[in-house]
Amino acid sequence: MAGGRPDEADADQDDRAHWYRRLIETGIALSAERNHDRLMEMILLEAKSLGNADGGTLYLRTEEDTLKFAIMRTDSLNIALGGTTGKDIPFPDLQMYRPDGRGNHNNIATHVAITGRTINIPDAYEAEDFDFSGTRKFDQGTGYRSKSFLTVPLKSHKDEVIAVLQLLNALDPRTGGVIPFSGDIQPIIESLSSQAAVALDNQQLISAQKALLASFIEMIAGAIDAKSPYTGGHCQRVPELTRMLARAACDSEAPPFRDFALTEDGWEELHIAGWLHDCGKVTTPEAIVDKATKLECIYNRIHEIRMRFEVLKRDAEIAFYRDLRDGKGGEIELRARLDARLRRLDEDFAFVAECNLGGEFMAPERVERLHDIAAETWVRSLDDTLGLSHDEAGRYPAGHPGPPVVEHLLADRDHHRISHDREQNEMSTHYEDMGFNMLPPPFKADLGELHNLAIGRGTLTAEDRFKINDHIVQTIFMLNALPFPKHLRRVPEYAGGHHEKMDGGGYPRGLRREDMSLPARIIAIADIFEALTAADRPYKTPKTLSESIRIMSFMRNDRHIDPDLFELFLTSGAYKEYARLFLRPEQIDEVDVSRYLGRAAE
Repeated sequence: MAGGRPDEADADQDDRAHWYRRLIETGIALSAERNHDRLMEMILLEAKSLGNADGGTLYLRTEEDTLKFAIMRTDSLNIALGGTTGKDIPFPDLQMYRPDGRGNHNNIATHVAITGRTINIPDAYEAEDFDFSGTRKFDQGTGYRSKSFLTVPLKSHKDEVIAVLQLLNALDPRTGGVIPFSGDIQPIIESLSSQAAVALDNQQLISAQKALLASFIEMIAGAIDAKSPYTGGHCQRVPELTRMLARAACDSEAPPFRDFALTEDGWEELHIAGWLHDCGKVTTPEAIVDKATKLECIYNRIHEIRMRFEVLKRDAEIAFYRDLRDGKGGEIELRARLDARLRRLDEDFAFVAECNLGGEFMAPERVERLHDIAAETWVRSLDDTLGLSHDEAGRYPAGHPGPPVVEHLLADRDHHRISHDREQNEMSTHYEDMGFNMLPPPFKADLGELHNLAIGRGTLTAEDRFKINDHIVQTIFMLNALPFPKHLRRVPEYAGGHHEKMDGGGYPRGLRREDMSLPARIIAIADIFEALTAADRPYKTPKTLSESIRIMSFMRNDRHIDPDLFELFLTSGAYKEYARLFLRPEQIDEVDVSRYLGRAAE
């Protein structure tokens, strides 16, 4: 200080050095803090400490251009609201703009938010430019005397005010009396506010990015579920059950889980993996997912129209010959032969129709009968290459016979076989290089009539089944293609393992229990239990709790699912918690858990 004593100048210099050290230390601490409430609390408390203020408030600017009370502290009144206290602040937001669009400059906090300039008020009761009537009313009710105010804007990297810091009643360090905020402390508080704004802005940007990512992920999962009635709310429910079982594992002191814990990043990683565990299903054709009969597929309906013309032509020929019939031969004998023929055709078609529905087992003798029926022939008199798309026409071989031609009643033809989009050898090599134990079949699809009708179980061919199972491969491909940050790098591993089995018999990599992380095994159990209990699958009746647990116990015994996690699933009550939220009342029955635990399970 010019003209002052040397000891006063030294003291002043020491104070500044102390403030600067505090600013540096506070800046480092602010940049390291990731919890939103703790960050806001740290900003206010450090500002109060530097300014030796009795109280203070931190306001956050909202999307609606209001100032929301985030943190409030007044030491002498023992007031601590917001932040980590868990106590709500009972005051409404401050409106920055009036209904007619004019700025609210009467309130000091909204004025600072609008103008972006610091305001230092020595005594609120003497201020003429701002309305402190609310402050006076507060003082009357509490016996407090609000006097000095220092109100500072916090600006983002875009120079937009994102928050307002307001300090109340600077205290004289010697007497404890209320004094104005000095001109020396104002730039220190403004410097702190600048650092705080950077930290707060970064955290808000990160939060916004996380919210966008979470919404995008949930949108994808919702789209997958909406794509087909056979998936329903699967992608939305599996993450919930995953969270429940993971929480139980974190809380458990049992030896298999004693060392298992998830950080905040770990929970985010597991959450994302749960939501995206079936993202590869966007590549699975609906025609396969929804395939209700063996012969069902998406195809050019010109084939049906052609057959109707064939029938009309045959009818015309029959009418002609009937007119010319001269009655040669016995009518009774001819009629009996015709009836037998028609009856045999009816029976054969009924058998073919029954085979088309699919079932649990297609016996060899039934397949043999299909081939006998297929040996029947009929004459095609129309060109079956007319009206085809370019791709479909390309599947017909050169030299395909034109009409009239004798054809079998059922057949597997060249044009029924659809090649892969790239060479099978190239695809197989790629799958092997990725460590997958499921390799592409010779064709992308085979629509052959006998090939489909002879399916052993269900309605899916080997080609269909590969495409269904391939969703997990596509999930891994898609997730590996995303540039996940370091703390989310295990999302593909967690999401890509829910069809593996503990004995190595699963897919797509044939992993064993020891090859899989605990979160991956958790998602596998959540995936199975949701599928068993789901009530929105049109092709099956939802199973009860006891039925589902019994089936999963068989899977545990066959080493398909993790035995320790299965017991935790039961003993923790996670299955009950999930049932209360997502199962129908009639599905929730009593489960004797003791039957499936320890030696009783053996």
